[in-house]
Amino acid sequence: MSEAKRLAGEKAIEYVDDGMIVGVGTGSTVAFFIDALARIKDRIRGAVSSSEQSTQRLRMHGIEVLDLNATGPLSLYVDGADECDPHKRLIKGGGAALTREKIIAEASEKFVCIIDPAKRVDVLGKFPLPVEVIPMARSLVARQILAKTGGQPVWRDGVVTDNDNLILDVHNLSIVDPVAVEAAINQIPGVVSVGLFARRPADVVIVGGEPPLVL
Repeated sequence: MSEAKRLAGEKAIEYVDDGMIVGVGTGSTVAFFIDALARIKDRIRGAVSSSEQSTQRLRMHGIEVLDLNATGPLSLYVDGADECDPHKRLIKGGGAALTREKIIAEASEKFVCIIDPAKRVDVLGKFPLPVEVIPMARSLVARQILAKTGGQPVWRDGVVTDNDNLILDVHNLSIVDPVAVEAAINQIPGVVSVGLFARRPADVVIVGGEPPLVL
């Protein structure tokens, strides 16, 4: 499966234009994209990173990491996903970077999602849905998620996000209306963000393979 991830990551380089500041996501597939980006680093102005993990890898390759507040809108964001449905709506956050990923996706004109074939699903929800929460609201949010969705929230014990918050993973969901579920969970006080990328889905999905499939 790592070969499929590598092929997807390298295919995404085709969307990088000269002079771009590239939004960069988080995860094992994105690591292959960063490695490929390093080969053309002299052609880009830098990157905006969604996590400390990706920032370290970018800097290791000598790619300048810039602040989104300073760059303004971005032309391109490349990131992976934990699940992708036929409408390019996603579950993300397995790496606990969902809030920064969502911010960069919102700031970007084009969102290219890179996945291996196993991430394609007909209905989102088999992968537990991550929700980033303010620590004092963890139990409150869990109770309200159970009441609103019927899903079972489980605290990802021992994990603290780059924003010093906690993650609840919501199990036993079948998300037939991802836009509605995203909106409902976002309304719960104490929720920072939910790992549904439905209101703002991917624009392009690259599925790793030989050759890669572009959706």
